[in-house]
Amino acid sequence: MMIRIRSRDGLERVTIDDPNATVARLKSEIESQLRVPTHAQILSTNQNLLLAKTPNDLTRFTDMSDPNTRLSSLNVAHGSIIYLAYEGERTVAGPTFHPAGSFGKKMTMDDLIAKQMRVTRQENPHCELVSFDRDAANAFQHYVNESLVFAVKRCGFMYGTVSEEGKVEVDFIYEPPQQGTEENLILLRDPDEEKMVEAIALGLGMRRVGFIFTQTISQDKNDYTMSNAEILQAVELQAEGDLKEWVTAIVKLNVNEDGGADVHFEAFQMSDMCIRLFKEGWFEREVEEKVDPKLSRMKKDVVVGGKDTRDVDNDFFLVVVKISDHQGPLTSTFPIENRNSPVVMRALKTHLDRAKSLPFVKRISDFHLLLLLARFLDVNADVPALAACVQAQATVPEGYQLLIESLASAS
Repeated sequence: MMIRIRSRDGLERVTIDDPNATVARLKSEIESQLRVPTHAQILSTNQNLLLAKTPNDLTRFTDMSDPNTRLSSLNVAHGSIIYLAYEGERTVAGPTFHPAGSFGKKMTMDDLIAKQMRVTRQENPHCELVSFDRDAANAFQHYVNESLVFAVKRCGFMYGTVSEEGKVEVDFIYEPPQQGTEENLILLRDPDEEKMVEAIALGLGMRRVGFIFTQTISQDKNDYTMSNAEILQAVELQAEGDLKEWVTAIVKLNVNEDGGADVHFEAFQMSDMCIRLFKEGWFEREVEEKVDPKLSRMKKDVVVGGKDTRDVDNDFFLVVVKISDHQGPLTSTFPIENRNSPVVMRALKTHLDRAKSLPFVKRISDFHLLLLLARFLDVNADVPALAACVQAQATVPEGYQLLIESLASAS
């Protein structure tokens, strides 16, 4: 017999060849034919199931909760309609279309897939919380506030750890070579320098966990959280990072109640759907200036709110992440790479002299100092080994200490 299944995706059909089929058999066929996992299915003969808004609402529909109940006892027969609710997303397989003379149109498989790509809001992030090291966050925001005065954009890669519970701790921020303007941010990435950064992170027991960037004062006049260009850059980096807890942080100025301005941090993840659309090539990379920056343009129609469109509100792609702070194991007092003033070797002597009373390992417990030293060390062996001393706060081998002190003296 044929049973019609009505869900949020529309009306579909399931075929069962057993007249004595049970609810369990129906669920199995739905999983097989419609690709909705059995455990995610809630079935009912009551159409109000599709109006349920919360998990608690769904619990009220129990007429098909017993897997051993025969469909015949529920008056379900050939042609009956069963209502289906489920969590998650899927791509709905459309029927095969054939030409219908001069009044019909043959649809391609791409057309069918495009019609069924549904963009919805993702409520829960994979990252439970992101916590920023106070010194690292302050060093970044102080520069963009005091030196750049939020007139041009600035960014950095965040490094730290991820707990089993999905909590991300950011312990240092690496600022790659870049060119920022009022509206755009161009990364001029240096593979050799990034290799040194990764070697330091390896020794510290850390990894790249996210991307941080600033929005300029002029952007504060716009009614978006992130522009389409920012969404595209953020999703590209999150896809590259290949970390489900990856965090994108925004630093901007907010006007306070007294008319002054406060530096404000916000954190997000790009939604799973956003990542999928990017990886599958749906995003239009070259967007005309006339397109509203709060909208991301797709190459083909997607379904948003039950309507076909190529322009998706950027907020659909953002999943809010809670923010906290902590005092991490590193300092951020050494001059930072790739800023307006180049880091010179004399800074090494100044930094070491300033902290003479501390153990040597404490004096070099600064990522930006380690990055300068990495230029004079073997990136595959010495850099991770020195960083591991910092991570363990262990005695620095005499050979490394003599090298570092000689570099400082030579300046």
